[in-house]
Amino acid sequence: MKYTVYLSGEIHSDWREKIKNATKEHNLPIEILTPNTDHDSSDECGAGILGAEEKPFWKDHKAARLNSIRHMTALNRADIVIVRFGEKYKQWNAAFDAGIATALGKSLIVEHAKELTHPLKEVDAAAMAVAENTEQVIEILRYLCQDY
Repeated sequence: MKYTVYLSGEIHSDWREKIKNATKEHNLPIEILTPNTDHDSSDECGAGILGAEEKPFWKDHKAARLNSIRHMTALNRADIVIVRFGEKYKQWNAAFDAGIATALGKSLIVEHAKELTHPLKEVDAAAMAVAENTEQVIEILRYLCQDY
């Protein structure tokens, strides 16, 4: 079976690269989709493409709408959505993607540290699996791709 997997959430670590490398190393039949993980590019795309704005709200609004095209397309195409919550920032966008994935009936895998279990209990309750680290996520993907 071949899967399309969307890697959503935290952008300040190399967890996506670990998953991409593992899928290649283990020759897993997985297509990886990602959001724009270049923070500056993501924040500036609206003003850079559609023109500057005087007010920060409208600058952010333009960027969010353009980025939403990518996010919603990836969420719709994905068979599996993996959402990683990092420890440093409040990731409302990650929780939003988890909610959309659930509403779309996608298989949801959530990754976060044990310390975030209580604040993410509702997100965890919607997930098919909750991992504590990227290595567990990789093992889940390897398991799903096994030919039995």
